[in-house]
Amino acid sequence: MATTEQDEALTLRSKDGAAAASLSPQLSGHASAPSSTAQDEQLVLTSGTHTNDLKEDETIEGHGLRGWLRALQIVRVLGMLSFYLYLDGYDVRAGFYRRLSERRREEARLRGRVALFQEWSRDVDRRAFDKLVRIVRYFVFRGAEGTQAKESRLEKQAVWLKENLIKLGPTFIKIGQSLGTRGDLLPLSYVKELALLQDQVPPFSTTEAYARIEAELGRTLQEAYAEIDAEPIAAASLGQVYRARLHTGEEVAVKVQRLNLPEIINFDITVLRRIVAFINRFLPEANRNADWEGMLREFAETVFEEMDYVQEGRNADRFRENFRSWRVVHVPRIHWTHTTTRVITMEFIRGTKVTDIEALRAKRFSPIKVNRLLVRTYLKQLLEDGFFHADPHPGNLLVTDGGRLAFFDFGMTGRITPKLQAMMINAFFHVVERDIRGLSQDLIDLNFLKPGVDPNSVRPVVEGLFQHYLNLKLGEINFKELTYDLAEVMYEYPFRLPANFTYVIRALMTLEGIGIVTDPEFSFFDTAKPYAKEFMLRREGKQFRRLILDKLTGRDADGRIEWSKMWKLAKMAAKMYLEKER
Repeated sequence: MATTEQDEALTLRSKDGAAAASLSPQLSGHASAPSSTAQDEQLVLTSGTHTNDLKEDETIEGHGLRGWLRALQIVRVLGMLSFYLYLDGYDVRAGFYRRLSERRREEARLRGRVALFQEWSRDVDRRAFDKLVRIVRYFVFRGAEGTQAKESRLEKQAVWLKENLIKLGPTFIKIGQSLGTRGDLLPLSYVKELALLQDQVPPFSTTEAYARIEAELGRTLQEAYAEIDAEPIAAASLGQVYRARLHTGEEVAVKVQRLNLPEIINFDITVLRRIVAFINRFLPEANRNADWEGMLREFAETVFEEMDYVQEGRNADRFRENFRSWRVVHVPRIHWTHTTTRVITMEFIRGTKVTDIEALRAKRFSPIKVNRLLVRTYLKQLLEDGFFHADPHPGNLLVTDGGRLAFFDFGMTGRITPKLQAMMINAFFHVVERDIRGLSQDLIDLNFLKPGVDPNSVRPVVEGLFQHYLNLKLGEINFKELTYDLAEVMYEYPFRLPANFTYVIRALMTLEGIGIVTDPEFSFFDTAKPYAKEFMLRREGKQFRRLILDKLTGRDADGRIEWSKMWKLAKMAAKMYLEKER
């Protein structure tokens, strides 16, 4: 089967535009990165294991009055955010509880008058609570649902939230950036405002940045760089970037880390742990279907790996190696002679954001082709490489003037075991093929059920739920309603969201958001289906060839060859070949 990575996207230009400029091969003459440890090479679904800087014995008390004041500020901001989101989504939530109450009344009627009276009493309490919440919501939002007054209030709340996350510093800017991709859960006003955190974070002092660069590199700025800008060109949650030029004449980007970052993040994670522990103790229902402790641990591991710029450089080199045959994908080259754990120097890339539709069209690039290429690269990362860029927001993706898709910022990456890759491939095809029973089994296999639960007890419920939603087009789905329909199942049945899926889901949700911006008719599964088939055929075909060879040579006489599966793959390959020939 001929490969199509390059043939499919050798140019990102629109059909009516000029041909793309010839694409240069990947640069390869750079200094070697520091050797990776065995840990770096593990294919484990985690966003990093660099927690050496995380102090398990960190205490709020040790920071005195200032520490307690900061902890209270964190609780206030997160508490108000939860309160606003609860009120905003209350209509859908109330509908869920109303349906649940009606069902319980029907069940109580079968049990007799006493049970019916008890359920009626609970319903009275529910209605009183419903009235109270609606009154509070009216005053908080200064108007009823759907009014301009409420929309205006949501916009003010979004600005308040963004400004307070910035005041709280790097940890919460990072959290805000993640929330800014969740248009399925947050009001549109929140999403728009939090999206600004991707590239509009206030910078810190250039004097401090210069001092850190000199201390880290062990030489003066004049010795390290022929020139360096006086102002940063970008500021992010953990650091900021300056344009510079090496003495060899190469233009570079220099990223320098914010001061006292490990101490700040250690403290914030300690506070978040206390909050999670409080919720687990006094509000256990909140942790019933989501592993908050696991998610916080995943976040801590990820953010501490992201603070290690040497590890980021290794990740970039590994990503470049994985895409060495894809001429349309570009990864900035790392200059290891000018890189430490807190300063990283890389090739400077100019280009256009993948979501800047007008600018892309002005340069005669097709936003739809850009999006398709982006989806294809992620299928390769998830289903083939087992190593993926976990933070694909628009600030980390550019289309170069030469028509290449450039990836930046490899501090946040994820790793997937081959076994989990195979299960994800199966789940993907069960979705696109509308195989409800197969998808139900995937949820069980992927550990979305709590240990010790009989899968047969929940399979009919899952099948009924997905039977409805998988037959709808993306634009027909109300994601908030889907969330609460799922909640109805998750409250009553032993489902949970595994912590190790946090960054896979986050990356896919971000890609979905980019896709909808670049193409209103975008459907992730419809776009991904032909590419995923190709990756699956390549992967499974390789495994079959190895199994047959082992059989013939006697190395693995006990291995089973699934001839039915092999026949299905052969038919799929033939179908794909005939479709390409048309």
